[in-house]
Amino acid sequence: MAMVIAIVALWSYLDAASWGTILLRVLACAVILQVGYFLVILAMVLRASPNTAEIKNTKAVADGTPAVPADDLTPKGSAH
Repeated sequence: MAMVIAIVALWSYLDAASWGTILLRVLACAVILQVGYFLVILAMVLRASPNTAEIKNTKAVADGTPAVPADDLTPKGSAH
């Protein structure tokens, strides 16, 4: 993101733009990049499907049963 903003600033400077125009272009570039990043992350989260373990845990919580059986909570190799 910083590299793109730096390129926009350099391009604006070489284009002989005023400092106000450079600042406006940099701010517009930063806002567009951030909104795009947010939308991509949102799309990735919405497209993610829950895996089998998440579905089982959700069903167990809805049924009132513990999501993890008590015997799974003991350390492996424990004498208890």
